[in-house]
Amino acid sequence: MSDKLKLPNVFIVLICCVFLIGCSDQPETIKITFIGPLTGGVSAGGLGGRNSADLAISLRNESPDSNYKYELVSLDDECKPNIGVQVATKAAADKNIVAGVTHYCSAVAMGTVDVYHKFGLPVIVWGAVLPDITYGNDHPEIHRVNGTMINQNMVAAEFMIEQGFSKWAVIHDTTDYGKGHFKYFEKALTERSGTILGTFGVNPDQQDFTAELTKIKALNPEVIYFGGLAPTGVRIRAQMDKLGMDQVFQGTSGIVSDAFIDGVGELAEGVLAFREGAPTEKLPGGKMFMQAYEARDFNEPAEAYGAFAFAATDLIIDVIEKVGPDRKLIREELNVILEHESIVGPITFDSHGQNTIALITKYVIQDGSWVLWEDSEYASGNRSLK
Repeated sequence: MSDKLKLPNVFIVLICCVFLIGCSDQPETIKITFIGPLTGGVSAGGLGGRNSADLAISLRNESPDSNYKYELVSLDDECKPNIGVQVATKAAADKNIVAGVTHYCSAVAMGTVDVYHKFGLPVIVWGAVLPDITYGNDHPEIHRVNGTMINQNMVAAEFMIEQGFSKWAVIHDTTDYGKGHFKYFEKALTERSGTILGTFGVNPDQQDFTAELTKIKALNPEVIYFGGLAPTGVRIRAQMDKLGMDQVFQGTSGIVSDAFIDGVGELAEGVLAFREGAPTEKLPGGKMFMQAYEARDFNEPAEAYGAFAFAATDLIIDVIEKVGPDRKLIREELNVILEHESIVGPITFDSHGQNTIALITKYVIQDGSWVLWEDSEYASGNRSLK
């Protein structure tokens, strides 16, 4: 009777031993957070970024050479600074998260840099373009793989002057993002003898722009420059049409999305915008990225900054593979990154953690798609902006 009772206990011990041995062969799971706008008016960019970061995680987990298994912890900042601080604090306070791929919206990124510094969480910004995110502090935890709005607006002003335009009206949202774009565009434009006839700051949630557009119509500019994100830009462009305004509409990287085209339909034709980096399909690893992304059957497109989110995630993983899942070691390694190969080209962080990207791409909407200016019928002279 006693032997019968002991036999199951032996089996239990054997099973436990096998289980423990099996577990010891499994790679350690390392958590990386992704933070961006997953809901709200600019969620298209955030979802594309999240999917792209998830793609980098999945590809690395499928590699037999990986030392670890990686898990993406996705958080929604809603493109709102107060929400951004909350989710940044949640991620940074979680000691199981060793690094972050963070923020599409500049106002949110600006509001969270001190949080990451306080908790010592190394992050790479993947979409926000306000220069002060990296250059407004000395926090060693803050890095950015995409470029800033300084060069973007310099190229925009120079290009538009070359096209023969000389008079602008400016509408910008009153966030750090919108005010920053206006600041750098105004500087670049006046240095090139362009004239701004009037400037109008608007709330990004504003719905009716009749008052501002009526005043702009009376000023009779050749171009309306918009510093803001796609949802506000959609409303402004649509209301221009209702008032019979046919000025050229010039935007920033914040409107380079399928959502802007979908929002204004045929009125999108001839809209201009500028963005740092090359078009995805012309990036060094762009074709590979696009093929891999399409193969995953994501419900949303990668959008303009998806490749940067992928590159940021992939870089973090490369660093973890080299130094291990330790926040301090990851931060130190990121701070000396030099000519690191990525799908967006070589990444080099300067003393403020800013990737030194010089290339700015000019886009125009043609037949319902964002087209590289040099490849467009506008550049060839077959179509006219106005």
